Amino acid sequence: AIHSLGIRKTGPFIQLNCTALNESLLESELFGHIKGAFTGAYRHKIGRFEASDGGDIFLDEIGDVPLSIQVKLLRVLETQQFERVGDHRPINVDVRIITATHRHLEQLMAQKQFREDLFFRINVIPIRIPPLRERVEDIPLLIGTFIDRLRTKTAKPITGMAQSALERLMVYHWPGNVRELKSAIEYAFVVTESGLIDRPQLPPHIFQSEGEAPPQQPSADSREMAEKSALVDALRRTGGNQSQAARLLGVNRVTVWNRMKKYGIDLKRVLSEKASMR
Repeated sequence: AIHSLGIRKTGPFIQLNCTALNESLLESELFGHIKGAFTGAYRHKIGRFEASDGGDIFLDEIGDVPLSIQVKLLRVLETQQFERVGDHRPINVDVRIITATHRHLEQLMAQKQFREDLFFRINVIPIRIPPLRERVEDIPLLIGTFIDRLRTKTAKPITGMAQSALERLMVYHWPGNVRELKSAIEYAFVVTESGLIDRPQLPPHIFQSEGEAPPQQPSADSREMAEKSALVDALRRTGGNQSQAARLLGVNRVTVWNRMKKYGIDLKRVLSEKASMR
């Protein structure tokens, strides 16, 4: 949004997660390298900074960048210049840097893990995104959005969430924020056959984190009976088309095939029983 609404919107928008690479690869990814700079460098490579010239570069998880790379980032911010790995010729760039982190940079500075001079250069216009526990009024809206998306994707007949389940999610502390909420809804969507998602379908850790015992879960036998019944119903509704049945159940085609084998489901028999019920 910052890029699209800014004066650089016609320029490139390049992004990089700084935790995804080790120190040497991160340096090469940011600044590029020349052929022969290190073992495996068989050709010249343009780095993310050079690719973002005239636009914006988004460095996610800036708090995890090693100190040696922090020094080079500081130089780019101060001089708008950098050098490719293995080269001594400076390259000029006109780049705006946008950074993000889930870590407390002030604490990292106190521990000498993050440079103060780099912090003051990137902390020009700080935007704090509050944790989900501070925005509990957003939880029902997010849940509704996630359920709508999953229902559209899978065509599973889930109509919403029961009030008791919603109340439980509203008091949970959500250390993983929106990502954790999304995963919890995906879990509940898988284990719920139809209708409303209720407390027994929520992930067990939602209750255990507060010292509360999770609702009684169905036995393995009852779960398998429900799973088999749902599979047979989906096969009947789709005329035996396993790919369409998979979409109805919110699983992939291989899972449908494995369950048919697990429960000894004869497709011809299922379809013939459907015809006899008409």
